[in-house]
Amino acid sequence: MNEHKNPKIICSQCHDVISETKDGDCPKCGGKPNVIYDFRNSDEYLIREVPKVLEQRKINKLNGLVHGLDSLVINTEIDLHQSAVTELCETTGSIWYLDSINQDFHLSMLQTNEKNPKLDYSPKILIQSRLRPQNPFYGFNLNKKTRDLPNTRIETFNFRCSNLDKYFEIQNERGITFMTENIQEYDNFSYIQTAPSHYIGCSYGFIQWHGKEGDYSLNNANTHRPDYKKPNKNYLDNIKYVDHTATRIRARDRDAGILEFLELTNYTFDFAIYALDLNSITSVARYSPDDFAMVFTSGITPFIGSESTGPTERYTFNYGTRVHHIAFHTEEITETYSKLKEDGMEFLIELLGGENDGLHQTFTKQSPNTMTVNEYIHRYGDFKGFFTRSNVRDLTKSTYKQ
Repeated sequence: MNEHKNPKIICSQCHDVISETKDGDCPKCGGKPNVIYDFRNSDEYLIREVPKVLEQRKINKLNGLVHGLDSLVINTEIDLHQSAVTELCETTGSIWYLDSINQDFHLSMLQTNEKNPKLDYSPKILIQSRLRPQNPFYGFNLNKKTRDLPNTRIETFNFRCSNLDKYFEIQNERGITFMTENIQEYDNFSYIQTAPSHYIGCSYGFIQWHGKEGDYSLNNANTHRPDYKKPNKNYLDNIKYVDHTATRIRARDRDAGILEFLELTNYTFDFAIYALDLNSITSVARYSPDDFAMVFTSGITPFIGSESTGPTERYTFNYGTRVHHIAFHTEEITETYSKLKEDGMEFLIELLGGENDGLHQTFTKQSPNTMTVNEYIHRYGDFKGFFTRSNVRDLTKSTYKQ
């Protein structure tokens, strides 16, 4: 991180820019928030620190324990649960296959209509609602545009683990905080989950299967079979597996959030693209060229005012740090985009790119049920990216509409 020659102080509670504090108090809000010095992100720090993280993973014997993404957990309000499941069935290739309900949670399980052909699995989507008021993610949802849905966000990235006992022992010794004191045992799998990350507002779960893979049934639960019918629309078959997600993260937390993710998984930092005039960086972490990719989008400099800060920092000011969109690999994307529009889907941006650019992609408007955006993406030939240098500006700018 390169500090400015004359750094300003930004109150992390009210986001006012101040010249000095009085006894540690912010002169605007009067509280005692942490204060951070204005800075400008660059890749210098990550380039220096990532090799250290990878070496420490090797020393700690963590390499090879964590693999690709197993599932995403989207928590919704209780009264929006059914609408969230129905919406995913109607706007993606996702197919509902099982519900599980106990005294604490209602869990709906959805699978894609086709696995990633280069892998032997594809991430599932789990729609969850809490049936009790306790919610460790609640504080992350009390933002300007999220407080009306205080339990709604993508909460957890679950990664496949080949030796959960060993992984938990090592990370526990490193001081990682988990939601439970011990590994949780279920009929078909073992599971452990970190506490929510201060940097991204999500947690990381680790799952080892030892029974019927894909059956996430809760303990002491009833199997519930609501009537979630898949619409008879052939174009939905074109919308395949989860390709990546993109998390909007505050500028000040970008480096720490990425490094935290690398420390907990077997992913590594791949590259970043800067949109200087939009005060935005899109950073990519990969496990392999074919697996689910983790994308982080942050500001270059922190939020200093809604009009001048750019779309990414304005988004995190309004919505907090959270997953912005889920990207689905989509075949026949031009036709699929047209059919979705005909059926009433609204988009933040038109279909961008083309075969000569290496990919086609578009963003929907934010879901009223999950607060996430769908991206539909199709790559051509050997293109492995998530955007082109021209597209990334347009995609970033579309966030202004939220």
